Amino acid sequence: MDGGHRRMSIDNDKLPISPKPLIVHDPSLNQGGQVNSPVFAGNPMQNGTAEAVICNSKKLEDAMQEIGLKIKHHEDNIKFLKAQKNRLDDSILDIRVALGKIHSATGTGSENQESSNGRNEEETIEKILRYNNSAAGICCKLKAQTTPHPLMKDLMGVVALLGKVDDNNLSRILSDYLGLETMLAVVCKTNDGVKALEIYDKEGSINKSSGLHGLGASIARPLDDRFVVICLGNLSPYAGEFIVDDPQRRLAIKKPRYLNEETPPGFLGFAVNMINIDPANLYCVTSTGHGLRETLFYSLFSRLQVYKTRADMLQALPLLTDGAVSLDGGIIKSGGVSVLGEREVEIKFPKSAGRLNLPENYFDTESRMKELKWKRARFVEDLQREQALLDHCKFNFEIKKQEFVKFLAHSSSYVTAPQSPAVGERSTPIS
Repeated sequence: MDGGHRRMSIDNDKLPISPKPLIVHDPSLNQGGQVNSPVFAGNPMQNGTAEAVICNSKKLEDAMQEIGLKIKHHEDNIKFLKAQKNRLDDSILDIRVALGKIHSATGTGSENQESSNGRNEEETIEKILRYNNSAAGICCKLKAQTTPHPLMKDLMGVVALLGKVDDNNLSRILSDYLGLETMLAVVCKTNDGVKALEIYDKEGSINKSSGLHGLGASIARPLDDRFVVICLGNLSPYAGEFIVDDPQRRLAIKKPRYLNEETPPGFLGFAVNMINIDPANLYCVTSTGHGLRETLFYSLFSRLQVYKTRADMLQALPLLTDGAVSLDGGIIKSGGVSVLGEREVEIKFPKSAGRLNLPENYFDTESRMKELKWKRARFVEDLQREQALLDHCKFNFEIKKQEFVKFLAHSSSYVTAPQSPAVGERSTPIS
Protein backbone atom coordinates (compact mmCIF):
# COMPACT_ATOMS: atom_id res chain seq x y z
CA MET A 1 0.00 0.00 0.00
CA ASP A 2 2.85 2.40 0.92
CA GLY A 3 4.75 1.63 -2.25
CA GLY A 4 1.73 2.37 -4.39
CA HIS A 5 1.11 5.63 -2.56
CA ARG A 6 4.72 6.59 -2.99
CA ARG A 7 4.64 5.95 -6.75
CA MET A 8 1.51 8.15 -7.19
CA SER A 9 3.13 10.91 -5.19
CA ILE A 10 6.26 10.74 -7.32
CA ASP A 11 4.14 10.89 -10.55
CA ASN A 12 2.16 13.85 -9.29
CA ASP A 13 5.33 15.67 -8.31
CA LYS A 14 6.45 15.53 -11.96
CA LEU A 15 3.34 17.45 -13.20
CA PRO A 16 3.77 21.23 -13.58
CA ILE A 17 1.73 23.52 -11.41
CA SER A 18 -0.68 25.71 -13.43
CA PRO A 19 -1.53 29.23 -12.16
CA LYS A 20 -5.22 28.49 -13.04
CA PRO A 21 -5.96 25.05 -11.71
CA LEU A 22 -8.58 22.88 -13.51
CA ILE A 23 -11.71 22.75 -11.36
CA VAL A 24 -14.00 20.71 -13.66
CA HIS A 25 -14.48 17.17 -12.43
CA ASP A 26 -14.19 14.65 -15.28
CA PRO A 27 -16.11 11.46 -14.54
CA SER A 28 -14.70 9.87 -17.65
CA LEU A 29 -11.24 9.60 -16.10
CA ASN A 30 -10.52 6.71 -13.77
CA GLN A 31 -8.17 6.83 -10.91
CA GLY A 32 -5.27 6.04 -13.22
CA GLY A 33 -6.07 9.04 -15.47
CA GLN A 34 -7.27 6.83 -18.35
CA VAL A 35 -10.36 7.65 -20.51
CA ASN A 36 -13.23 5.22 -19.87
CA SER A 37 -15.28 6.01 -23.03
CA PRO A 38 -15.01 8.35 -26.04
CA VAL A 39 -17.55 10.91 -24.77
CA PHE A 40 -17.12 14.40 -26.20
CA ALA A 41 -18.81 17.56 -24.93
CA GLY A 42 -19.53 20.72 -26.91
CA ASN A 43 -19.18 19.01 -30.36
CA PRO A 44 -22.62 18.09 -31.84
CA MET A 45 -21.05 16.73 -35.02
CA GLN A 46 -19.97 13.70 -33.02
CA ASN A 47 -22.06 10.77 -31.76
CA GLY A 48 -24.06 10.38 -35.00
CA THR A 49 -25.06 14.04 -35.44
CA ALA A 50 -23.11 14.34 -38.68
CA GLU A 51 -24.70 11.18 -40.01
CA ALA A 52 -28.18 12.53 -39.12
CA VAL A 53 -27.47 15.78 -40.95
CA ILE A 54 -26.38 13.92 -44.06
CA CYS A 55 -29.40 11.58 -43.88
CA ASN A 56 -31.91 14.41 -43.51
CA SER A 57 -30.20 16.38 -46.25
CA LYS A 58 -30.50 13.43 -48.62
CA LYS A 59 -34.19 12.97 -47.76
CA LEU A 60 -34.95 16.58 -48.60
CA GLU A 61 -32.92 16.39 -51.81
CA ASP A 62 -34.74 13.21 -52.85
CA ALA A 63 -38.13 14.79 -52.12
CA MET A 64 -37.23 17.84 -54.21
CA GLN A 65 -36.00 15.65 -57.03
CA GLU A 66 -39.22 13.61 -56.98
CA ILE A 67 -41.37 16.76 -57.14
CA GLY A 68 -39.14 18.10 -59.91
CA LEU A 69 -39.80 14.98 -61.98
CA LYS A 70 -43.54 15.44 -61.47
CA ILE A 71 -43.27 19.04 -62.60
CA LYS A 72 -41.45 17.93 -65.75
CA HIS A 73 -44.11 15.27 -66.37
CA HIS A 74 -46.97 17.77 -66.13
CA GLU A 75 -45.12 20.32 -68.28
CA ASP A 76 -44.65 17.68 -70.99
CA ASN A 77 -48.34 16.77 -70.79
CA ILE A 78 -49.37 20.41 -71.13
CA LYS A 79 -47.08 20.86 -74.11
CA PHE A 80 -48.60 17.79 -75.81
CA LEU A 81 -52.19 18.83 -75.04
CA LYS A 82 -51.64 22.35 -76.35
CA ALA A 83 -50.21 20.95 -79.58
CA GLN A 84 -53.24 18.67 -80.01
CA LYS A 85 -55.65 21.52 -79.23
CA ASN A 86 -53.96 23.76 -81.79
CA ARG A 87 -54.18 20.99 -84.39
CA LEU A 88 -57.90 20.60 -83.70
CA ASP A 89 -58.40 24.36 -83.93
CA ASP A 90 -56.90 24.32 -87.41
CA SER A 91 -59.10 21.40 -88.51
CA ILE A 92 -62.24 23.05 -87.10
CA LEU A 93 -61.43 26.26 -88.94
CA ASP A 94 -60.97 24.38 -92.23
CA ILE A 95 -64.32 22.58 -91.83
CA ARG A 96 -66.07 25.80 -90.84
CA VAL A 97 -64.86 27.41 -94.06
CA ALA A 98 -66.03 24.40 -96.10
CA LEU A 99 -69.48 24.46 -94.48
CA GLY A 100 -69.72 28.18 -95.09
CA LYS A 101 -69.16 27.63 -98.78
CA ILE A 102 -71.88 24.95 -98.86
CA HIS A 103 -74.34 27.25 -97.10
CA SER A 104 -73.60 30.03 -99.56
CA ALA A 105 -74.05 27.74 -102.55
CA THR A 106 -77.33 26.14 -101.38
CA GLY A 107 -78.88 29.00 -99.44
CA THR A 108 -81.29 30.15 -102.15
CA GLY A 109 -83.06 26.83 -102.58
CA SER A 110 -83.68 25.89 -98.96
CA GLU A 111 -85.53 28.87 -97.44
CA ASN A 112 -88.97 27.37 -97.95
CA GLN A 113 -88.02 24.08 -96.31
CA GLU A 114 -86.32 25.81 -93.40
CA SER A 115 -89.31 28.12 -92.99
CA SER A 116 -91.64 25.13 -92.90
CA ASN A 117 -89.46 23.46 -90.27
CA GLY A 118 -89.50 26.65 -88.23
CA ARG A 119 -93.28 26.99 -88.39
CA ASN A 120 -93.78 23.42 -87.17
CA GLU A 121 -91.42 23.94 -84.26
CA GLU A 122 -92.91 27.30 -83.39
CA GLU A 123 -96.35 25.74 -83.19
CA THR A 124 -95.07 23.15 -80.72
CA ILE A 125 -93.35 25.88 -78.64
CA GLU A 126 -96.56 27.94 -78.56
CA LYS A 127 -98.48 24.94 -77.24
CA ILE A 128 -95.81 24.28 -74.60
CA LEU A 129 -95.96 27.92 -73.47
CA ARG A 130 -99.66 27.51 -72.79
CA TYR A 131 -98.63 25.43 -69.77
CA ASN A 132 -97.81 28.64 -67.90
CA ASN A 133 -96.46 27.09 -64.71
CA SER A 134 -94.47 24.25 -66.30
CA ALA A 135 -90.71 23.71 -66.29
CA ALA A 136 -90.90 23.12 -70.06
CA GLY A 137 -92.48 26.55 -70.57
CA ILE A 138 -89.75 28.24 -68.53
CA CYS A 139 -87.07 26.40 -70.54
CA CYS A 140 -88.63 27.57 -73.82
CA LYS A 141 -88.56 31.15 -72.51
CA LEU A 142 -84.89 30.77 -71.57
CA LYS A 143 -84.05 29.36 -75.00
CA ALA A 144 -85.62 32.40 -76.65
CA GLN A 145 -83.40 34.85 -74.75
CA THR A 146 -80.64 36.51 -76.75
CA THR A 147 -78.23 36.24 -73.81
CA PRO A 148 -78.00 32.58 -72.74
CA HIS A 149 -78.72 31.98 -69.08
CA PRO A 150 -76.06 29.98 -67.15
CA LEU A 151 -78.58 27.18 -66.63
CA MET A 152 -78.77 26.68 -70.41
CA LYS A 153 -75.15 25.52 -70.58
CA ASP A 154 -76.12 22.04 -69.41
CA LEU A 155 -79.75 22.11 -70.54
CA MET A 156 -80.51 20.33 -73.83
CA GLY A 157 -84.15 21.36 -73.94
CA VAL A 158 -87.58 19.70 -73.81
CA VAL A 159 -88.18 16.17 -75.15
CA ALA A 160 -90.91 17.39 -77.55
CA LEU A 161 -88.45 19.74 -79.27
CA LEU A 162 -85.43 17.44 -79.54
CA GLY A 163 -86.77 15.35 -82.43
CA LYS A 164 -88.98 15.59 -85.51
CA VAL A 165 -90.92 13.02 -87.54
CA ASP A 166 -92.01 12.72 -91.16
CA ASP A 167 -95.69 11.94 -90.62
CA ASN A 168 -98.45 13.58 -88.62
CA ASN A 169 -99.95 10.24 -87.59
CA LEU A 170 -96.55 9.02 -86.43
CA SER A 171 -96.04 12.23 -84.47
CA ARG A 172 -99.40 11.82 -82.76
CA ILE A 173 -98.99 8.14 -81.82
CA LEU A 174 -95.39 8.43 -80.57
CA SER A 175 -96.29 11.50 -78.50
CA ASP A 176 -99.35 9.67 -77.13
CA TYR A 177 -97.19 6.64 -76.28
CA LEU A 178 -94.75 8.76 -74.25
CA GLY A 179 -97.46 10.81 -72.56
CA LEU A 180 -97.65 14.51 -71.74
CA GLU A 181 -95.37 14.33 -68.68
CA THR A 182 -92.53 12.78 -70.68
CA MET A 183 -93.06 15.03 -73.71
CA LEU A 184 -92.63 18.04 -71.39
CA ALA A 185 -89.63 16.51 -69.60
CA VAL A 186 -86.51 18.65 -69.30
CA VAL A 187 -83.30 17.07 -70.62
CA CYS A 188 -79.90 17.82 -69.02
CA LYS A 189 -76.46 16.57 -69.98
CA THR A 190 -75.04 15.94 -66.51
CA ASN A 191 -76.03 15.56 -62.85
CA ASP A 192 -74.63 19.02 -62.15
CA GLY A 193 -77.22 20.44 -64.52
CA VAL A 194 -79.99 18.54 -62.75
CA LYS A 195 -78.83 19.78 -59.33
CA ALA A 196 -78.79 23.39 -60.56
CA LEU A 197 -82.48 23.22 -61.49
CA GLU A 198 -83.67 22.81 -57.91
CA ILE A 199 -81.94 23.91 -54.70
CA TYR A 200 -82.92 22.79 -51.18
CA ASP A 201 -82.46 24.34 -47.75
CA LYS A 202 -81.15 22.58 -44.65
CA GLU A 203 -84.58 21.16 -43.87
CA GLY A 204 -84.87 19.67 -47.36
CA SER A 205 -87.49 22.14 -48.56
CA ILE A 206 -87.27 23.67 -52.03
CA ASN A 207 -85.65 27.11 -52.20
CA LYS A 208 -88.18 28.90 -54.42
CA SER A 209 -85.82 31.84 -55.02
CA SER A 210 -83.12 29.83 -56.81
CA GLY A 211 -82.77 27.41 -59.70
CA LEU A 212 -85.64 26.99 -62.15
CA HIS A 213 -88.11 28.00 -59.43
CA GLY A 214 -86.43 31.37 -59.02
CA LEU A 215 -86.29 31.92 -62.77
CA GLY A 216 -89.95 31.04 -63.14
CA ALA A 217 -90.93 33.50 -60.44
CA SER A 218 -88.85 36.25 -62.08
CA ILE A 219 -90.79 35.93 -65.36
CA ALA A 220 -94.21 35.48 -63.75
CA ARG A 221 -94.20 31.71 -64.39
CA PRO A 222 -93.92 30.19 -60.89
CA LEU A 223 -93.53 26.42 -60.84
CA ASP A 224 -96.47 24.87 -59.03
CA ASP A 225 -96.15 21.18 -59.86
CA ARG A 226 -93.66 18.36 -60.19
CA PHE A 227 -91.68 18.02 -63.42
CA VAL A 228 -89.60 15.27 -64.98
CA VAL A 229 -85.89 15.78 -65.63
CA ILE A 230 -83.85 13.32 -67.72
CA CYS A 231 -80.07 13.22 -67.24
CA LEU A 232 -78.29 11.91 -70.35
CA GLY A 233 -75.20 11.03 -68.32
CA ASN A 234 -77.22 8.57 -66.23
CA LEU A 235 -78.78 6.70 -69.16
CA SER A 236 -77.44 3.38 -70.41
CA PRO A 237 -76.72 4.01 -74.11
CA TYR A 238 -77.41 1.60 -76.95
CA ALA A 239 -74.38 -0.67 -77.20
CA GLY A 240 -74.88 -2.11 -80.70
CA GLU A 241 -73.87 -1.06 -84.19
CA PHE A 242 -75.17 1.79 -86.33
CA ILE A 243 -76.50 1.60 -89.89
CA VAL A 244 -73.55 2.12 -92.20
CA ASP A 245 -73.37 5.44 -94.11
CA ASP A 246 -76.60 6.69 -92.53
CA PRO A 247 -76.31 10.47 -91.93
CA GLN A 248 -78.88 10.17 -89.14
CA ARG A 249 -76.88 7.45 -87.38
CA ARG A 250 -79.84 5.10 -87.03
CA LEU A 251 -79.39 2.03 -84.87
CA ALA A 252 -78.73 -1.31 -86.58
CA ILE A 253 -81.47 -3.22 -84.75
CA LYS A 254 -82.49 -6.55 -86.23
CA LYS A 255 -85.99 -6.54 -87.69
CA PRO A 256 -88.59 -8.86 -86.17
CA ARG A 257 -88.93 -12.06 -88.20
CA TYR A 258 -91.02 -15.18 -88.06
CA LEU A 259 -89.39 -18.60 -88.11
CA ASN A 260 -89.60 -18.54 -91.91
CA GLU A 261 -87.46 -15.36 -91.85
CA GLU A 262 -90.35 -13.20 -93.09
CA THR A 263 -90.95 -9.75 -91.62
CA PRO A 264 -94.46 -9.22 -90.17
CA PRO A 265 -96.87 -7.50 -92.59
CA GLY A 266 -97.30 -3.79 -91.92
CA PHE A 267 -94.01 -3.43 -89.99
CA LEU A 268 -92.68 0.09 -90.67
CA GLY A 269 -89.64 0.20 -88.43
CA PHE A 270 -88.46 0.95 -84.90
CA ALA A 271 -89.69 4.15 -83.26
CA VAL A 272 -86.16 5.08 -82.12
CA ASN A 273 -85.05 5.19 -85.78
CA MET A 274 -88.11 7.12 -86.99
CA ILE A 275 -87.18 10.25 -85.05
CA ASN A 276 -85.22 12.80 -87.08
CA ILE A 277 -82.57 14.46 -84.95
CA ASP A 278 -80.75 17.72 -85.53
CA PRO A 279 -77.27 16.87 -86.86
CA ALA A 280 -75.74 18.88 -84.03
CA ASN A 281 -77.21 16.38 -81.55
CA LEU A 282 -76.23 13.17 -83.36
CA TYR A 283 -72.68 13.11 -82.02
CA CYS A 284 -70.85 13.89 -78.83
CA VAL A 285 -73.71 15.28 -76.77
CA THR A 286 -72.52 13.50 -73.62
CA SER A 287 -69.03 13.48 -72.09
CA THR A 288 -68.64 9.91 -73.36
CA GLY A 289 -69.28 10.95 -76.97
CA HIS A 290 -72.82 9.61 -77.42
CA GLY A 291 -75.62 11.33 -79.32
CA LEU A 292 -79.32 11.78 -78.55
CA ARG A 293 -80.53 8.76 -80.53
CA GLU A 294 -78.56 6.13 -78.63
CA THR A 295 -79.16 7.79 -75.25
CA LEU A 296 -82.39 9.77 -74.86
CA PHE A 297 -84.57 8.23 -77.57
CA TYR A 298 -83.30 4.69 -77.06
CA SER A 299 -84.13 5.09 -73.37
CA LEU A 300 -87.64 6.34 -74.21
CA PHE A 301 -88.52 3.89 -76.98
CA SER A 302 -86.02 1.02 -76.74
CA ARG A 303 -87.10 -1.46 -79.48
CA LEU A 304 -90.68 -0.21 -79.78
CA GLN A 305 -92.06 -1.39 -83.15
CA VAL A 306 -94.26 0.70 -85.44
CA TYR A 307 -96.97 -0.89 -87.62
CA LYS A 308 -99.30 0.49 -90.23
CA THR A 309 -102.53 -0.75 -88.64
CA ARG A 310 -103.76 -2.10 -85.34
CA ALA A 311 -104.56 -5.42 -87.06
CA ASP A 312 -100.95 -5.73 -88.30
CA MET A 313 -99.69 -5.02 -84.80
CA LEU A 314 -101.92 -7.62 -83.17
CA GLN A 315 -100.90 -10.23 -85.75
CA ALA A 316 -97.25 -9.69 -84.80
CA LEU A 317 -97.96 -9.94 -81.08
CA PRO A 318 -95.52 -12.86 -80.47
CA LEU A 319 -92.67 -10.71 -81.83
CA LEU A 320 -93.32 -7.61 -79.71
CA THR A 321 -90.45 -7.71 -77.20
CA ASP A 322 -90.67 -4.02 -76.21
CA GLY A 323 -94.18 -3.15 -77.30
CA ALA A 324 -95.57 -1.57 -80.47
CA VAL A 325 -97.75 1.21 -81.85
CA SER A 326 -99.78 1.58 -85.02
CA LEU A 327 -100.49 4.65 -87.10
CA ASP A 328 -104.24 4.23 -86.55
CA GLY A 329 -103.87 4.62 -82.78
CA GLY A 330 -103.00 1.18 -81.39
CA ILE A 331 -100.63 1.01 -78.41
CA ILE A 332 -99.20 -2.09 -76.76
CA LYS A 333 -96.56 -1.51 -74.09
CA SER A 334 -93.99 -3.99 -72.87
CA GLY A 335 -95.26 -6.65 -70.52
CA GLY A 336 -98.46 -7.17 -72.48
CA VAL A 337 -100.10 -3.91 -71.33
CA SER A 338 -102.55 -2.57 -73.94
CA VAL A 339 -103.75 1.04 -74.04
CA LEU A 340 -107.32 1.36 -75.31
CA GLY A 341 -109.60 4.26 -76.13
CA GLU A 342 -108.45 7.58 -77.57
CA ARG A 343 -107.49 11.06 -76.44
CA GLU A 344 -106.51 14.38 -77.88
CA VAL A 345 -102.73 14.76 -78.09
CA GLU A 346 -101.79 18.42 -77.79
CA ILE A 347 -98.00 18.33 -77.42
CA LYS A 348 -96.53 16.46 -80.40
CA PHE A 349 -93.18 16.14 -82.11
CA PRO A 350 -92.83 18.74 -84.90
CA LYS A 351 -93.09 17.46 -88.44
CA SER A 352 -89.96 17.41 -90.61
CA ALA A 353 -90.13 19.36 -93.86
CA GLY A 354 -87.91 16.92 -95.73
CA ARG A 355 -84.21 16.84 -96.36
CA LEU A 356 -82.61 20.01 -97.63
CA ASN A 357 -80.98 20.11 -101.03
CA LEU A 358 -77.46 19.67 -99.69
CA PRO A 359 -74.41 17.73 -100.92
CA GLU A 360 -74.20 14.10 -99.90
CA ASN A 361 -71.21 14.70 -97.65
CA TYR A 362 -72.77 17.68 -95.87
CA PHE A 363 -74.04 15.77 -92.84
CA ASP A 364 -70.79 13.81 -92.62
CA THR A 365 -68.89 17.10 -92.60
CA GLU A 366 -71.18 18.57 -89.94
CA SER A 367 -70.82 15.44 -87.84
CA ARG A 368 -67.07 15.65 -88.23
CA MET A 369 -67.19 19.25 -87.01
CA LYS A 370 -69.24 18.21 -83.97
CA GLU A 371 -66.80 15.41 -83.17
CA LEU A 372 -63.78 17.72 -83.44
CA LYS A 373 -65.41 20.29 -81.17
CA TRP A 374 -66.16 17.56 -78.64
CA LYS A 375 -62.55 16.36 -78.72
CA ARG A 376 -61.31 19.93 -78.34
CA ALA A 377 -63.51 20.38 -75.26
CA ARG A 378 -61.98 17.24 -73.73
CA PHE A 379 -58.44 18.52 -74.43
CA VAL A 380 -59.31 21.85 -72.80
CA GLU A 381 -60.56 19.98 -69.71
CA ASP A 382 -57.36 17.92 -69.62
CA LEU A 383 -55.28 21.09 -69.99
CA GLN A 384 -57.02 22.73 -67.06
CA ARG A 385 -56.54 19.61 -64.94
CA GLU A 386 -52.83 19.32 -65.83
CA GLN A 387 -52.28 23.03 -65.14
CA ALA A 388 -53.85 22.66 -61.70
CA LEU A 389 -51.61 19.66 -60.95
CA LEU A 390 -48.55 21.57 -62.19
CA ASP A 391 -49.34 24.57 -59.99
CA HIS A 392 -49.78 22.25 -57.00
CA CYS A 393 -46.42 20.56 -57.65
CA LYS A 394 -44.64 23.91 -58.01
CA PHE A 395 -46.17 25.04 -54.72
CA ASN A 396 -44.94 21.88 -52.98
CA PHE A 397 -41.50 22.32 -54.55
CA GLU A 398 -41.18 25.84 -53.15
CA ILE A 399 -42.14 24.59 -49.68
CA LYS A 400 -39.51 21.82 -49.83
CA LYS A 401 -36.96 24.29 -51.17
CA GLN A 402 -37.52 26.61 -48.22
CA GLU A 403 -37.28 23.68 -45.81
CA PHE A 404 -33.99 22.64 -47.42
CA VAL A 405 -32.52 26.16 -47.19
CA LYS A 406 -33.50 26.45 -43.53
CA PHE A 407 -32.05 23.01 -42.84
CA LEU A 408 -28.72 23.92 -44.46
CA ALA A 409 -28.55 27.14 -42.48
CA HIS A 410 -29.33 25.33 -39.25
CA SER A 411 -26.90 22.47 -39.82
CA SER A 412 -24.09 24.80 -40.90
CA SER A 413 -24.21 26.44 -37.46
CA TYR A 414 -22.97 23.18 -35.99
CA VAL A 415 -20.09 23.03 -38.43
CA THR A 416 -18.98 26.66 -38.02
CA ALA A 417 -19.50 26.88 -34.24
CA PRO A 418 -16.23 26.94 -32.17
CA GLN A 419 -15.62 23.50 -30.79
CA SER A 420 -14.98 23.12 -27.07
CA PRO A 421 -12.13 20.91 -26.00
CA ALA A 422 -13.03 17.40 -25.13
CA VAL A 423 -13.71 16.74 -21.49
CA GLY A 424 -10.63 15.44 -19.82
CA GLU A 425 -8.20 17.30 -22.11
CA ARG A 426 -5.87 19.85 -20.56
CA SER A 427 -6.44 23.32 -22.00
CA THR A 428 -3.64 25.00 -20.12
CA PRO A 429 -0.12 25.07 -21.50
CA ILE A 430 2.44 22.88 -19.89
CA SER A 431 5.19 24.96 -18.51
